[in-house]
Amino acid sequence: MRNAASEQPGLFDPPAVDERIGEAVLWALGEFQSRGFELAGRKLALDRLLGAFRRAFEEFDLENVPDSEIAERLRSAGAEVEELPGYVAKHPFRVTVRKQLSDASLNFYKDRTEASAADEETRE
Repeated sequence: MRNAASEQPGLFDPPAVDERIGEAVLWALGEFQSRGFELAGRKLALDRLLGAFRRAFEEFDLENVPDSEIAERLRSAGAEVEELPGYVAKHPFRVTVRKQLSDASLNFYKDRTEASAADEETRE
């Protein structure tokens, strides 16, 4: 007997939400850099990145996720995330992104933006 968890997605099924959140994290980091902000090797408050994450979740048609999930996704992508006591800040995480992740996210953002622009042109 098959269950929903063991079913393989079909060719035209949308990507799983979990995968889309990972892509949204990459997109957000790339979008942050596309606005002229330096990302690689800097320790940033998560608060500085939340605007990019909000725009990424809108782009990927996802619900906003809690700060702790964003922090976990950043860790799994390869960023260093430091959690601070809750009384220090409203969004108590500090994020340091290595150059490799910074470059990969900027490339992901550019590729996706170019693909979206090409799709828009073909629809017109």
